[in-house]
Amino acid sequence: MMLGFVLLFLSGMVVWLVFFKFRWLKFSIPWAIFSSMAIVHLLIIFLIGLRFMTPLATEAKLIQHTIQLTPRLPEPTLVTAVLVQPNVPVKKGQPLFQFDRRSYEFKVRQLEAQLAKAKQDVLVLKADTQINTQKIIRLKAELEYAKYQQRLSANLAQQGAGPEEDAQKWAAQVSADEASIKEAQAEEVRARLRYTSEINGVNTTVAAVQAELDQARFYLDNTLMVAPEDGMVINMQVRPGMVAGDVRFGAIASFVVDADRYLLANYFQENLKYVKPGQTAEVALDLYPGQIFTGKVEAIWRGSGAGQMLPSGTLPNFEYVPTEMPQGQFAVAIRLDDADQSKFPIGSQGRAAIYASPSSPFVWMRKIGIRGYTWLNWIYPFSG
Repeated sequence: MMLGFVLLFLSGMVVWLVFFKFRWLKFSIPWAIFSSMAIVHLLIIFLIGLRFMTPLATEAKLIQHTIQLTPRLPEPTLVTAVLVQPNVPVKKGQPLFQFDRRSYEFKVRQLEAQLAKAKQDVLVLKADTQINTQKIIRLKAELEYAKYQQRLSANLAQQGAGPEEDAQKWAAQVSADEASIKEAQAEEVRARLRYTSEINGVNTTVAAVQAELDQARFYLDNTLMVAPEDGMVINMQVRPGMVAGDVRFGAIASFVVDADRYLLANYFQENLKYVKPGQTAEVALDLYPGQIFTGKVEAIWRGSGAGQMLPSGTLPNFEYVPTEMPQGQFAVAIRLDDADQSKFPIGSQGRAAIYASPSSPFVWMRKIGIRGYTWLNWIYPFSG
């Protein structure tokens, strides 16, 4: 930079000595153009130094995370109360909106009754298993008695001491008792399977009703929407009497988060050659004319939509882009140092300068330029 000033000074001295002091040559229009071109070329030194050592973003804006407040309810539900004012800070967990609880309370009570019944049914299944076991024992005893009577009747019939019909009757009874035993055994297996059907040690019917009850309680809890983080609701359009839910529409309000706000500034790609995270930056926000805020480079977003190609069946068609068209820029995230971050609302705009080399003599020139911009904001734009 000092070399540039020396060259400018020497060029000015040469012009003054040759054309005005000793008048060795007559100062004419061609000589004026030649001298001006030489001085303009020397000014390129300052232009390059400012662009690469102290890049300036003319478009910078404050970014805050926003959360779309969407009711987590299975059906359209009436908004019964709005518990928050727009643009008023709230704390995490503070109630925002109350939805009609009645239908969800009814569902919880219904499932609580079903759960109690399901637990009782498990005891009934246990009793059924024991009943079927005893029934099988009784039927086996009856079968043995029928077989005994069948043998006795058959012997008597062979000796002519009893009718043949009795032997046939007891043979039929044996077959009936054998079928009854098989039926009782199948019922016992079915009852035992239903009783021992478990998941993680819990009867499957009880577990299914318990899961439905947990979901119903989840929806009941969500009839009160609370703040997900510290922040505020902006442009709130929710009113009591409005119906909200996944069937009606999605988000009902936007929640602006206080934490982790940052400044996003756009820079021409070549100007970021020497920029690295941690470097010092100065920001002039239009919201605060005459003030400069310091910060640090947090990240460089090395990428833009200009290089993105979406999957499709169409072949790329590369077209010529005129050189006079603005080139793609990269964004740089800057974290401001001010302890009171609430003074930087979402969407605030301004300019940001990064000092890639704080010891560079070009820094003070950029400092003058960005301070001139912020002081000019007192009178510009001329809106009266």
